[in-house]
Amino acid sequence: MTPERRQWLLGGGVVAVLGVAVWLQMRPAATPAPAAVTARARARASAEPAAAGPMTSVKLPALEQGRDEPTDTSRNPFRFQPKVAPALPRPVEPPRPAAGAGPSVPAVPTGPPPPPPIPLKFIGLVEKADGTKVAVLTDGRVTLYGREGDIIDGRYRIVKIGVESIELTHADGRGRQTVRLTGQ
Repeated sequence: MTPERRQWLLGGGVVAVLGVAVWLQMRPAATPAPAAVTARARARASAEPAAAGPMTSVKLPALEQGRDEPTDTSRNPFRFQPKVAPALPRPVEPPRPAAGAGPSVPAVPTGPPPPPPIPLKFIGLVEKADGTKVAVLTDGRVTLYGREGDIIDGRYRIVKIGVESIELTHADGRGRQTVRLTGQ
């Protein structure tokens, strides 16, 4: 069989299947047998009053009464109107100082400024066979290693190495900071 003939036969089969599908959709539904209809109707008739409950009468005069005609309003849902701005609240005046008191001056913190935060990140922990812990730290450029008590980068001292965090201070002992394993 040639490829052209095979394509024609395949196309004809597809058209035939589509024709049968359309015919099945368009034909009128078969009506059930009269005996089955009457049995179903009797079953439905006996079940409906129990399921529906008490019947109420329809008030036909109430349905026939006229309704009020719609009134004209100034509202137009298809026209843009800017929203009305809410009224501004009145400014609250600060309480006035007593007559004898002078102008208040905000308190100035005394003492030296706090040390800058430590910019190192705790990225890992190495535990040697003898049980000593070595912390792995980075400043974003260089990777640093150290044990408890070591001075790292010449500026920071490792105070304590935990499982998920490390405590660091500046080399002179001020500004204790805890750095978690995930970094700062």
